[in-house]
Amino acid sequence: MSGRQRNWEALSFQIVMTAIAVLALILIVSPSLVVVIVSFTSGFSLKFPPQGYSTRWYVELWNAWQLQFAARNSVVVAMSSTALSIVLGVAAALAISRSKALTAKLLDSLFMSPLVLPALAFGLAALMFFSLIGLPISLLTLVIGHTIVCVPYVVRNTVAALAQLEPTLLESSAILGASRLYTFRRIVLPLIRPGIISGAFIAFMSSFDNVPVSLFLRDAATDMLPIRMWQDLEGKLDVTNAALSSVLIIGTVALMAIMERTTGLSKRLTG
Repeated sequence: MSGRQRNWEALSFQIVMTAIAVLALILIVSPSLVVVIVSFTSGFSLKFPPQGYSTRWYVELWNAWQLQFAARNSVVVAMSSTALSIVLGVAAALAISRSKALTAKLLDSLFMSPLVLPALAFGLAALMFFSLIGLPISLLTLVIGHTIVCVPYVVRNTVAALAQLEPTLLESSAILGASRLYTFRRIVLPLIRPGIISGAFIAFMSSFDNVPVSLFLRDAATDMLPIRMWQDLEGKLDVTNAALSSVLIIGTVALMAIMERTTGLSKRLTG
């Protein structure tokens, strides 16, 4: 009887958790599906369900020069900040991954601090700092601000990859007379490459979709896509934004599928 009771408890627990997971998935996915469906409307306003279906608003994206300009800036800033984050993040991870010194712990806390500090507070502080040193608002200030926010993702993923690296490999390479640079290039880098790529992907997505930092560090000449979409939605519910959102949703899902296939992104985020 006790065995049957335990089996029933395990089965009921699994049913309840599955129902909760399905409900959570529906709540998360439904808004995105609504946006995708509405983007194919033939009308001039955002209504669900659409009265008719058309691809006219995807064609309109080719004529939306303000969105294209903002998207180009967002891509440039995201790629630049990701590249800098890889260089700084990998270097920081190599310095603090296997060290037990107090300075290493302090450096780790320092690199992780942008994730703890409220993004709006950091954006305002960065604006005040650049104004104090006389650096005008430009793409450079955006890249610097986004890099500071994105470096922690590269550091954390690279440290996790380095933790799985066998120390005997490094010792064997040193015994055979290989230099540190050669060991890093031929042994360490290939083994930690999935962690670096995962961190770079998260950093790129975080930079591309960043609103708080971009809100303070951009002007009319350096308009960013999330800010432009936000401003357009405040003034009017333009269906073009729904079409662009659908493109971003589909592109993000495709990139995540590629990253999952090549690096096992979900395992690294939950591991």
